[in-house]
Amino acid sequence: MTVRVLVVDDQEIVRTALRLVIDRREGLSVVGEAADGEQAVARAVELRPDVVLMDVRMPGTTGVEATRRIVRDWPGPGPAPRVVVLTTFDLDEYVHAALRAGAAGFLLKNSRPDDLARALHAAVDGEPVLAPSVTRRLIDTLTAVPTALLPGTPDTPPAPGEPALTELLTERELQVLVLVARGLSNSRIASDLGLSEANVKSRVNRILTRLGLDNRVQAALIAQRAGLT
Repeated sequence: MTVRVLVVDDQEIVRTALRLVIDRREGLSVVGEAADGEQAVARAVELRPDVVLMDVRMPGTTGVEATRRIVRDWPGPGPAPRVVVLTTFDLDEYVHAALRAGAAGFLLKNSRPDDLARALHAAVDGEPVLAPSVTRRLIDTLTAVPTALLPGTPDTPPAPGEPALTELLTERELQVLVLVARGLSNSRIASDLGLSEANVKSRVNRILTRLGLDNRVQAALIAQRAGLT
């Protein structure tokens, strides 16, 4: 299956370069471009791509806001596309804001073309997509935060009396969540647990639904902070 990509960046030269890189990779195709967040939302609804490759800092509607509108408030028919944030700025505030908005991943513009291509395929498959430096900082941040059981967004404390993860998920779902938090792919999880890949994908989707999450990255953060790993 060819992964259809919408490229969003306020600089035309960057969009052109990304189009050249993506279109030369097997199984990837750029179906459209947008120059700001407002255009990104409109073009996403119009073209219904599989993945939106989103810049962060743009005039008008920012990439973070556009991501939120596409993922959390999807106005189009069918499932919302995945959003992978691509930016020059390796700053914690952008990473956290993008993940809270529902981004499936966060990459830097100095990423290698092959890494970008793999990330786009991974996003469609529901795999977490994070630049190595981002992953390292997230881990460092998590180890500095007291353990908490968070059935909501990764940085929202649980309300009094709110059920813990062990009450919200079955034993098998907890096993899957732990392996998701370790960064394993669906195929690897299936192999480790003796399940089919389709079964694992279904369980991951149920986990996200029950915890009110948008993607595996958020699920991994919750598992880390809950001490499950």
